Formats: sequence, structure tokens, C-alpha cells
Amino acid sequence: MSVFRCYSQKMPGFDVEAQGMCKALQEQLGIAGLKSVAILNRYDADQIDPAVYEQAKGIVFSEPMVDVVYDETFPATDAVVLAVEALPGQFDQRADSCAQCIQLMAGVERPLIAYAKVYLLEGELSEADLTAIRGYLINPVESREASMDKPETLVRTYDIPTSVATVTGFTAMDEAALASLLSDLGL
Repeated sequence: MSVFRCYSQKMPGFDVEAQGMCKALQEQLGIAGLKSVAILNRYDADQIDPAVYEQAKGIVFSEPMVDVVYDETFPATDAVVLAVEALPGQFDQRADSCAQCIQLMAGVERPLIAYAKVYLLEGELSEADLTAIRGYLINPVESREASMDKPETLVRTYDIPTSVATVTGFTAMDEAALASLLSDLGL
């Protein structure tokens, strides 16, 4: 199986979040050159049957009455594209909820789902404007700028250390011993 990707976007009139974001960026950051913001929800699905994925596009990944769904890519635009995703290891509630819904909907094993929010920023934006917008939209404690490249798989592998350094007598260390420990650990 391969990774499937879709984007869902609110239809005009239902895009309240995007309109609010545009206004917030204009007013709170003073970015007068920003003309409009569009928000797309990007979903990557792995370890899922193609028929189940097709069904999930209209039930889980979108609301058919208010969303437009695009397969693999969205219509070309001159807008600046900024995608934001949760950091690795950070719980992504939307991705987890989608995976649970698909499992319940189809009675299948829970698929792997990755989610990113994609902002399309239209207008005359300077590098300083884009830096300010990135700082506003990305909380470095929980999220990062996402790549627009589609991964080959959502399966993650981690290198598990075979041994972990231990420190004995830490609470009894004096300043010299603490400085030596910091140096030994490369901190």
C-alpha cells in the first residue's frame, strides 16, 4: 500500500476560520500587504485500503456539504504556501481522531494518519512579513513547518539506545564535580 493524500477546504461562505486568520494577521501583526488567507486541511493516510480511503474522504476528512476535497494536490496559485504540523512525538488529536473514525467506520485495523494545516497567503508579503506570520502560526514547543513533499510511508522507526548513561551521587556533587559532569556530557 502507499500513502494517500487529500486536502479539504471550506467553500466560500463557510471559510470563517480563514477569514478570521486573515483579519488577525492584518490587525495583530500589522501586515497590510496580506489580501487573503485560505486554509486547507492536509491528510496523509497509510496502511489503508483504497476503497476505505475513498469512503473516508467524504465522511472523515471532509464535510461534503461545506468542503471541497482535492486529491494529491490542490489547484495552483500564486499564494505563499505555509504548512504546519505537530512535532514528531507530539500528540496530534486530529490525526488520531481520523484514524479512530476510519477504524470504526470500516471495521478495519487503525490506519496511520498524518495531518497538517496548510495556509495559502495571498498578497504582497516581504520576508519580514513571512517571518512574523511563521512566528504567529508556529508554536515551536508543539509544531513545526511541514514539508509539502508526500512521504513514501508514515511508518516511523526509532533508534533505541542499547545503554543509557547514569549519574551517581548527583545530589552530593560540588561545583567542580558538576562542571566536570557537564563537560563529560558535552553540555
